[in-house]
This record gives sequence, structure tokens and C-alpha cells, in this order.
Amino acid sequence: MKFTCTIEIDRPQQKVAELFADPNYLKEYQDTFISKELLEGEEGKAGAKSKMLYKQGKKGRMELTETILENNLPHSFLGQYHHKDMDNTMRCEFIPLSDSRTRYISEIEYTAFRGFMPKLFAKLFPGLFKKQVQKWLDNFKAFAEKQDA
Repeated sequence: MKFTCTIEIDRPQQKVAELFADPNYLKEYQDTFISKELLEGEEGKAGAKSKMLYKQGKKGRMELTETILENNLPHSFLGQYHHKDMDNTMRCEFIPLSDSRTRYISEIEYTAFRGFMPKLFAKLFPGLFKKQVQKWLDNFKAFAEKQDA
């Protein structure tokens, strides 16, 4: 399953990329984000692995392992994400539309679903995955546009 979400942000490319790259800001636009912990490598560099925790349901938690495959910010970023039930890649591009406006494109590709329920959800409700990513892009836009240019 593969999909793309896009948003235009009224901030310069460099500023958008800086906000995106700083893990301290994840909680500002990913509403279920709890924490990110570097496991190996150098923060933000290709090959770095981190454990990411998110709230899931009322008391549950979801753990992802992020591996940075490419970091060409402020232009692009490619990460791989592993969860016990699924794997996906995320390519983000930041395209300057002007000195003060940037198009943020997020391309997500799910490469594996494990277990009956994840496979069922992917088959019956693929729109839920895209809806979540678009929500986080919308949240990111609102967050970024509140920051100093």
C-alpha cells in the first residue's frame, strides 16, 4: 500500500526542514507521540536507529523503530519504520515555492503487514492510514506557521 499526502506551509524551506528535523517538536504535531530515544548511530544521520513510542488506545503503547536511510535536508528525508505488525518507509520532500512558502510532500509505502488484524485493516480501511498522515501534516502546518520565520 502506497500513498502521498501534501501540504503547503507559509514558511521558508529551511525553517520547515529545521522544525521537521528536531525530535523535540514531534509532540507538537503528532498528538499520540510520547518519546524518541536514539539507539545507535548519530542523531539525524543516515544509519541512525531510534525507538519511538506512541499512545495507542486508552492505556496502550505502540513502539516503532526508525532507521534513517537518507537525510538530505532541507530538501528530503527517507526513513524506514518497523513495528511488530507492519513495516513502512516514509519519504518527505520540502520544495520551496517562494522565499516564504514550502510544499511538504510525504510519501508512505507499507512494505509488510503481519498478522490477521493488520492485514484486514490495510485491506478494508486503507484510507485510515492516509487520514492519519494527513492529520499530522495539517498539525505540522499549524505548528510551523506559529513559529518565527
